[in-house]
Amino acid sequence: MNISRRNMTKNEGRIDYGIILSVILLAIIGIVSVFATTYLIEGNGLTPTLFHALWYAIGTIVVIAVIQLNSEQYWKLSGYLYGFGLLLLVLVLFFYDRQLAAEVSARSWFRLGPVTFQPSEIFKPAYIVFLARIITQHNNETPHKTIKSDWKLLGKMAIVAVPPIVLIQLQNDLGTNLVIIAITAGMILVSGISWKILLPAFLGVALVAGGVIGVVLLFPEFLIDNGIVASYQIDRIHDWLDPFGNAQGSSYQLAQSIKAIGSGGLFGKGIGNSDVVVPVRESDFIFATIAENFGFIGGAVLLLIYFVLIYQMVQVCFETKSEFYAYIATGVISMILFHILENVGMTMGLLPITGVPLPFISQGGSALLSNMIGVGLILSMRYHHRSYMFSNVDDF
Repeated sequence: MNISRRNMTKNEGRIDYGIILSVILLAIIGIVSVFATTYLIEGNGLTPTLFHALWYAIGTIVVIAVIQLNSEQYWKLSGYLYGFGLLLLVLVLFFYDRQLAAEVSARSWFRLGPVTFQPSEIFKPAYIVFLARIITQHNNETPHKTIKSDWKLLGKMAIVAVPPIVLIQLQNDLGTNLVIIAITAGMILVSGISWKILLPAFLGVALVAGGVIGVVLLFPEFLIDNGIVASYQIDRIHDWLDPFGNAQGSSYQLAQSIKAIGSGGLFGKGIGNSDVVVPVRESDFIFATIAENFGFIGGAVLLLIYFVLIYQMVQVCFETKSEFYAYIATGVISMILFHILENVGMTMGLLPITGVPLPFISQGGSALLSNMIGVGLILSMRYHHRSYMFSNVDDF
């Protein structure tokens, strides 16, 4: 009887039910939102909703598989995962879905029958694990840190980051590149690099970003004529600064999204009730559906669930006290947090539109799998850390 109870305590202690519950709540909100958007509002049938639910089922299987591997196995596999991800990023440049590329102006998807697959989404977790290994390895080999060693670490991280950024930019996918940059920036912040380097670097990035926006506003024709940026990218900056300036043209999607969110009021119009047309509502702009159907309260509840999920991920990171795990957790948290802030921000006009989906909610199997793999990595930390603790207790 005592042994049975002891084994039960072991198994329960190794599983983080708080994170699992948060993801289940997000899954319910995601499936309901896709159903409300595609079936009730747009009348497109149940296929999108069923596919979204199917991707969640596949994601659950993937999470279970990811949990089985411990930190030592991820350490050994990280280079292979990163290399395989780069290979997929190269292949998609040649074997991308022509029809989808013509619609969205990005060569980012493979097509397998009725299913499309975006390799850059699956690359993100592989990138996080490999970059975590690079940082951990460098810090272990450099016990006495100097400005020179910090620059060396930045160089190593740049060598890892530049190839995927270049390949993803060749796909014309700025949104995913911004996520890669956000992941890298988050991991740099916790890597131990001196603020004597970081503070000037981040100030420099802010100045460059401001300068780029200024150049875009002052010399748009020059940038377009020389092929530096596309005309629609110029429009997105203008639309961000003045969402209703061209509400029947380039800023139509953003203007409609703001109207839909505002029209929801405090409690919303009810599920499936909408009188505002928002393009791509089931994917990048699904927050407009949530806010219109469930109001400010519904949007706030969603953000609260996100906050709880991220808080629990941070808690697991501190529990495990493993440097390698800490960097993986930082990468996953940076990825999910940037997606949330950018997606919600762009639907309300606070940030420029970049095509970044809302985690666990937006329709799209590749992005959902990427987020589920990230959750699996966090759950793996708790799972194997607890296993190690219990095994030590047994030995004692």
